[in-house]
Amino acid sequence: MYPEKPPGEQIPVRIGCRRSGVKKQSQILRPEQGVALPRVDIPYHPIPQTTGIAISRNGIILHSGGDSVEQWSSKIGFLLAAIGTAVGIGNIWRFSAVVGQNGGGAYLIPYLIAVFLFAMPLMILEISMGRHFRQTVVSAFRSVRPRFSVIGWLLCAILFIILSYYLVITGWTLAYALFSATGTVTTFARFTTSYEPVVFFIIATLVTGIVVSIGVRKGIEKISFVMVPFCIIILLVMAIIGTTLPGFADGMHYFLTPDFSVLTNPLIWSAAFGQAFFSLSVGQGILLTYGAYAPAGVRIPPSALIVTVADLMVALLAGTVIFPIVYSFGFTPAIGSELAFSTLPKAFALMPGGQLFAVAFFIVLFFAAVTSAVSMLEVNVAALREALGWTRRRTTILLTAGILALGLPSALSYSAANLTFTGVRVLDYLDETVGTLGIPIAALLMSVVFTWFLKRSVLESEINAGGRLTVAVIFLCQYVIPAVLVITTGFRLLSGVDFSGTRIIPGAEFIGTPAQAAGIAVILILLLANILLICRVWGCRLPRRHGKGR
Repeated sequence: MYPEKPPGEQIPVRIGCRRSGVKKQSQILRPEQGVALPRVDIPYHPIPQTTGIAISRNGIILHSGGDSVEQWSSKIGFLLAAIGTAVGIGNIWRFSAVVGQNGGGAYLIPYLIAVFLFAMPLMILEISMGRHFRQTVVSAFRSVRPRFSVIGWLLCAILFIILSYYLVITGWTLAYALFSATGTVTTFARFTTSYEPVVFFIIATLVTGIVVSIGVRKGIEKISFVMVPFCIIILLVMAIIGTTLPGFADGMHYFLTPDFSVLTNPLIWSAAFGQAFFSLSVGQGILLTYGAYAPAGVRIPPSALIVTVADLMVALLAGTVIFPIVYSFGFTPAIGSELAFSTLPKAFALMPGGQLFAVAFFIVLFFAAVTSAVSMLEVNVAALREALGWTRRRTTILLTAGILALGLPSALSYSAANLTFTGVRVLDYLDETVGTLGIPIAALLMSVVFTWFLKRSVLESEINAGGRLTVAVIFLCQYVIPAVLVITTGFRLLSGVDFSGTRIIPGAEFIGTPAQAAGIAVILILLLANILLICRVWGCRLPRRHGKGR
């Protein structure tokens, strides 16, 4: 952009002003029309890629502060954060329930195919694009084509809605951890006919907001260093103890014995792909945002393999813990919230040392949920912070308040208020629309944009994994993954069949295909309109497309 000069030489720089003064350094500087810009001389130093310096459309330097482009402190920090976003409720609760009810070990066949041949290549692509652009999800899409910035906002909207009701369930896990620790005996039916779910939703949301407001290294990375190893170690200990239970053999038979007849059901394959993409957090902009914080020395394909294997290991450990306990005390495995919040607490109550088991299990569930929730909020904080030029804390406060407002109806739908929309609980309605359809739509858009509209050489240089692997990743992301997502999602809609395994929350109430399609369209349009309104009021200014990959 500028000619090379010896470090320390004075160069002229035009700095944007607002009214009669200069904005704080922690906020974006932009000129008002008709206001003369002062000329100042500053020492020239080469600007590294990750300093947070960006150029506006009219050539003005935009600086959003010294921490505008943060990084993980190490490769281990990046890996733990990525594992943290992958390991969530989808692994520990949802995976076990869906596997057990959909063919046992046979379900693992389409699931493993979905994980290693589809979700992992898309993970490699997403992290690569994050590290290449070193930008938020909105700016990354805009760097490919200016008109694609709306796709970035669409991904943010989908995540924001999912997060609003995901934190309701996160609150349930916190509540049951406290109930178990204090010896409080309750049932899920009694719990959801009180206003306690609303209180715990607020607590979970505030915890998530506080972690994100602290920053990438001091907040997100630090809790990942604590929570991720804790979850894995506790699950491993519980699984070992589970092998001594009398129902271990029956539980493993239910969990892993294959029923190959289910493989002819296309909805099983649709459920497997949905579980893989949701569990690994791919195609949603999360790993793109985390990839933007990745140190330059991170090797992306091996990192993606580590995250994938860790995610799969936690899911299998969770099944090894849950089903032996259920069968040892004569219960029948259920799907959805009934398994985690009704069946398991009853089984824990009958176990020797069951209270300790219950506390450990629900703390693991809460920690796993928090690390995933933090990643979802970070995507939105990074994008809006860049657009508005605000500090991290101010942006996080705004979005946390937005989550509280948007998530309150979902929390009230599983409370004494029993809030419904068209006769369906609000949380179930959002899961049936945005949760079920939003993730495959987001993954489809990401795979198409970054493979069809970006130079192949950009992908090859970032993946940097040797000829065959690079070719395979690009081919899968460019042709195979979009086709599979269209087919599985299309069949899901056209079949009109109620299949709980395709939903983020198994057991949520089925609303029907027409309501699903109409619901997701209306919800996303309204949320995008709100984003545009915010930008209109406060004035969004995104960095100029810098031409990478063009």
